[in-house]
Order: sequence, then C-alpha cells, then structure tokens
Amino acid sequence: MSSTDRDVDHALAYPEPPASPLWHRHGAKARPLTDAQRKRNRELLDIAQRTTRPRTRAA
Repeated sequence: MSSTDRDVDHALAYPEPPASPLWHRHGAKARPLTDAQRKRNRELLDIAQRTTRPRTRAA
C-alpha cells in the first residue's frame, strides 16, 4: 500500500447532496423575448460596456 492511499481525504469521496428542490422551477416556462426586446437589451448592454461607473471612495 502506498503512502498516498492513507493521505486521501475520504470526506471528498462522497457525492454531493442533491440540489434543493427550491432551486428548480416548477410551472410555466419563461416567455421568449421579442425582437424589439432583444434589440433593446443589446443596446443597453453596449451602452453599459462603453461607459464607466464612478469609483466610490474607500473611507
């Protein structure tokens, strides 16, 4: 038996617990965006990426 066998953290060998049921959506799916909404989102994203936000001063 090699020394690495004894050094294994066995807590990591178990699978992760299942995700909370609260994380899953139930019910109607979200409506797809219209072409106008997509265009507006692209414009807003473009503006946001081009402008800089003022830095807040660290007190």
